[in-house]
Amino acid sequence: MKTRVTRGLINRSLALALLLALCGPEAVPAADAKAKTCGSSPTEVRLNVKVQGVDEPRGNITITVYPDESDRFLAKGGKLARQRVATVVPVTSACFVLPAAGSYAIAVYHDANDDHDFNRTFVGMPNEGFGFSRNPKTSIGLPSLSEVRFVVKPGDNPLPIQLSYP
Repeated sequence: MKTRVTRGLINRSLALALLLALCGPEAVPAADAKAKTCGSSPTEVRLNVKVQGVDEPRGNITITVYPDESDRFLAKGGKLARQRVATVVPVTSACFVLPAAGSYAIAVYHDANDDHDFNRTFVGMPNEGFGFSRNPKTSIGLPSLSEVRFVVKPGDNPLPIQLSYP
């Protein structure tokens, strides 16, 4: 019996190591509890994101927070925080504890196939739902940081974002 339990634990550990090796560190939830849950201190800066217009309950909604720096906005490695939350129809919510009051920007996409990638068509057009803070019109090209920048203050800061689908 003890051998069977030990083998089970070893097999689970090996499976987790393989998952990390294949998918990278972002495939496993962050250990930092503040990145996933919001506290209740009045001095904390809490951002309550409500992604609206989710069209189907599959995959995840990926929410990425960027600092107010144009060279980091939508750049690889430029994010301040990211959450992938289970899709809830018609509104998916997430809460972030931010480092300070100030200006930030958010990009969101509905990762319907849960492959942790924003899928596009062969001509580069979006193939999944997406949105940005302040809901700019994005008929051609990506919005600029100035179009999506918003300000947060200490305490709770609600932020609705409307998804657009191709």
